[in-house]
Amino acid sequence: MHVVMTNLGVFGRGLLVSLEITGCVLCLAALLGLVLAVCRIGPVRPLRLAGGLYVASVRSVPLLVLLTLFVFGLPEIGLVYSLFWTAVTAMGLYWAAFFCETLRAGVRAVPAGEIEAGRALGFTFAQVLCWVVMPQALRTVVQPLASLAIAVLLNSSLAAAVGVTQELTGQTQILDQTYAQPLATFGAAALCYVVFTLGIGRIAARLERKLMVLS
Repeated sequence: MHVVMTNLGVFGRGLLVSLEITGCVLCLAALLGLVLAVCRIGPVRPLRLAGGLYVASVRSVPLLVLLTLFVFGLPEIGLVYSLFWTAVTAMGLYWAAFFCETLRAGVRAVPAGEIEAGRALGFTFAQVLCWVVMPQALRTVVQPLASLAIAVLLNSSLAAAVGVTQELTGQTQILDQTYAQPLATFGAAALCYVVFTLGIGRIAARLERKLMVLS
């Protein structure tokens, strides 16, 4: 316990970096996932096929393998930037496939009559998607999206395996190497992850209840 108390600043900085990685990955994955979802449900067959191929391919590769490919492969083709942004890019591209499928499942839950009503009013595909389908779809996928956000946070620890030692797990490993007290150091790191994952779950539950009231 003494090790934890004397290194609270280290845990705090590591947690902050983990949250930064999570936030950046979620933004990138949400944007790309939305584009992929539109491609997969759109009327243009080549885009549907391309979106389906992307999702199937990315979901078939372990995240750690993808991270390793980006960290060691990008410099080989002349793309060199920080390990932090390399990890964020790889994770964003990976989780975008899961965001896509979550959003697509929400779209499928929208009654077909709602879509037909939008078309009967003369809305274009984009208008039906923006004003009729997506608002209703998002209400049904609050909990699945929260589960994805939790998965992104927990899997941000894999960044330590490719050299981003500033994040929480990386800092915990350094502390363990210094003090040789894995129970205390990794126990404290686990507690940090538990607190934030429970917080995400609580926020999602409250948001879901509010959306149900508004619907």
